[in-house]
Amino acid sequence: MKIKALILVLFITIISCKNKTTPTLDYSEEKLDVSTSIYPENISKVFDVHGGIDTWNTMQSLEFTMGKPNGDEITTTNLKNRSSLIEMPNHMIGFNGEDVWLKNKDTAQYKGNPRFYYNLMFYFYAMPFILSDDGINYEDVEPLVFEEKSYPGIKISYESDIGESPEDEYILYYDSETYQMEWLGYTVTYFSKEKSKEFHFIKYSSWQMVEGLALPETLTWYNYENNLPTTKRNDLQFTNVKLSKEKPDEAIFEVPEGAIIIE
Repeated sequence: MKIKALILVLFITIISCKNKTTPTLDYSEEKLDVSTSIYPENISKVFDVHGGIDTWNTMQSLEFTMGKPNGDEITTTNLKNRSSLIEMPNHMIGFNGEDVWLKNKDTAQYKGNPRFYYNLMFYFYAMPFILSDDGINYEDVEPLVFEEKSYPGIKISYESDIGESPEDEYILYYDSETYQMEWLGYTVTYFSKEKSKEFHFIKYSSWQMVEGLALPETLTWYNYENNLPTTKRNDLQFTNVKLSKEKPDEAIFEVPEGAIIIE
């Protein structure tokens, strides 16, 4: 009888163990942190101060308006594939992912270079987040000293197959205490196709909050000498800024009737 009783106890124990379930964790309400450790610590802090690279990456479209002497200029960009449309009073410039195109709305001829211009202001405006793109190299450089204040700098260069002008270089200068972006130094290599040692300068004078992200409100271009900003040249205001998690209608970027392809 003792043996039968022992066997019965073992059987009951085994069945009980099988019926036990391991508790599962419900992550549906958890906020999972997406690692941004692929970026240097200093530029990660700049991204964080401006709302965070993870928030930026949830956005799919950006639209902004610039007031120009000849009328408003409205730029719409698909943030994922960088298709773009620039609407001006007399012209339209677009990029559909393959072709840059220009359409004149009347007899006035566009005097600029559409291939150079189609994403130029977008790059300046989407700072600092545009500096999270693939194919970028980061390097700490000497601070910019302006009006007795020192701004640490991060130099950005590109791999050889990135964008229209991979020889371009940027330097982001930030406040050493707050990590807010303050200045941008940049070179222009589109026409020469060679690296330039001459830096131009933009002061990021004020910011505006849009969908939880700090985006520029005013950009101030400065005259420069010996790769340093000197005196203020002009301001450019940005209004009607819209960020969206919704993908823009790709049809607006396609080549319209009457447009010409820019080679």
